[in-house]
Amino acid sequence: MKRLNLLLLTLCITFGCSAQQHETDEFKTASGKTVKMTCIKHASIMMEYDGKVFYFDPVINMQPYTDYTTWPKANFIFVTHEHKDHFDTMALTELRRNYTVIYVNHNVYTQWGSGYVMANGDKAEVCDNVTVEAVPAYNNTPGHEQFHPKGRDNGYILTIENLRIYVAGDTEDIPEMADIKDIDIAFLPCNQPYTMTPEQLVKVAKTIRPKVLFPYHYSDTPIRKVTMLLGGSGIDVRIRRYQ
Repeated sequence: MKRLNLLLLTLCITFGCSAQQHETDEFKTASGKTVKMTCIKHASIMMEYDGKVFYFDPVINMQPYTDYTTWPKANFIFVTHEHKDHFDTMALTELRRNYTVIYVNHNVYTQWGSGYVMANGDKAEVCDNVTVEAVPAYNNTPGHEQFHPKGRDNGYILTIENLRIYVAGDTEDIPEMADIKDIDIAFLPCNQPYTMTPEQLVKVAKTIRPKVLFPYHYSDTPIRKVTMLLGGSGIDVRIRRYQ
């Protein structure tokens, strides 16, 4: 598949109801439409395309507090797994409307009571020109496997026209990542012992070779180390407020 020539249109600052500033990156699809990505916090992302609003792992009470009454309502929500920094029933209730489709793993479905269940390897058509694939996300370091057991949680690859966006969820540098191809934009987590070290993240980035990399879920990790280690790689590393 021909890789897209991504254009960063703007890095702008938008404001919600709180004092928190939210950084936004914009990219062009093959048809010339805009995909806007807004950093909320930690693992919470909002994307907008062609009048549709997509959220990944929206949560309210993890600091900084997010007042979703001031945010656009969701057409689609993707929840990677059931941990409280990814799955928040209050946030889902606030963002959803009767038209909202929520994509979940089995455990979230069991706790939430509804949703479109996806297991690793499943694919679905989200809407016109948008598809999603659930991919593995788990720990494989001895002594860490209990945090995110193999086969339970999802990462998601969202394909918008020909723009491929990988939101990894909570995972380490697992072998299945070698099969992830043609990624334009990647969100990769970085905080031990739950996800990756900076060195593991760099290994993954060099494996999947995204054009643009957003380290996320990084808490108090010295995340600028990722930028340093990927210097000269050709990967555009963008640090946003994803603590």
